[in-house]
Amino acid sequence: MATAASLPVTAPASIGDSEFDRDTAVTRREPGVYDTELSAGWTIISAVNGGYLLAVIGRALADALPHADPFTISAHYLTASSPGPAVIRTDVVRGGRSLSTGQASLFQYDEEGREIERIRVLASYGDLDALPDDVRTTAQPPAIPPLDQCFGAQDAPDHRPVPGSSAIADRLFLKLDPATLGWALGQPSGKGEMRAWFGLADGRDADPLSLLLAVDALPPTAFEMGLTGWVPTVELTVHV
Repeated sequence: MATAASLPVTAPASIGDSEFDRDTAVTRREPGVYDTELSAGWTIISAVNGGYLLAVIGRALADALPHADPFTISAHYLTASSPGPAVIRTDVVRGGRSLSTGQASLFQYDEEGREIERIRVLASYGDLDALPDDVRTTAQPPAIPPLDQCFGAQDAPDHRPVPGSSAIADRLFLKLDPATLGWALGQPSGKGEMRAWFGLADGRDADPLSLLLAVDALPPTAFEMGLTGWVPTVELTVHV
C-alpha cells in the first residue's frame, strides 16, 4: 500500500516534463502501433520494473483509445523485459461513450530480430474529469505513521547496494512504515504487508499513469514473510 507524499524538492518537475514522462514516451509508428525505448533507469537487479512497463503501455493505450484515463488495467508478464527498443501493438476492443476497452502487447527482439512478447494487457479507459462528484465507499486510507517517522534505503546505517542494478531506487521517493521493515533487520513480521509513502524523486505530482508505477514500486510483500531472493511480477491488476 503506497500513500502519496509531497517531496521537499526546490523545483519539482511538472507532469509532462519529467524523467518519468520522458522515459515512458511512445511514438506512433502507425495506427495502433507504437515504438518506445525502455530506459535502464527503471531497473532492479537485471530486469525492468513491472510498474514502469505498465505505465509505458498505459501511455500507448491512452493514445490509441477514445478515452485518456486508465480506470482498470490488468497485465500478464510473459517474459522478462530488458532496457532497449520495444514495440507496443494495441487493439481497440470496444469504444463506448463513457468507457472504452483495449488490449495491448509489448514486444522486444531476440538476437535474430524476431519479436518476443513480454507483456499482454487488457484495460478499460474513461474520462476522470467527467465523473460525478458523488463518491460512496467504505474504504479508508491505510494507517501509516507520518512521513518523518518512516524510513527509506538511505536511512540504513549499513546501506549496501543491491547486486546488479538498483537504478529505480534513485528515481523513487519511498519511506516505509517501520511496522513493515522487519525483513530489513532480519526479523520479518510474517504478515506479508508492505506500506510506504511514495513519490517520484524529482517531485513530479502523481497522476493516473504514475499510479501504474506505484503499485509495483515497493519491496515485495514476500520479504515480510521471511522469503528472500528474486520475486518476479507475474500478474498485476490496477484499479484507479
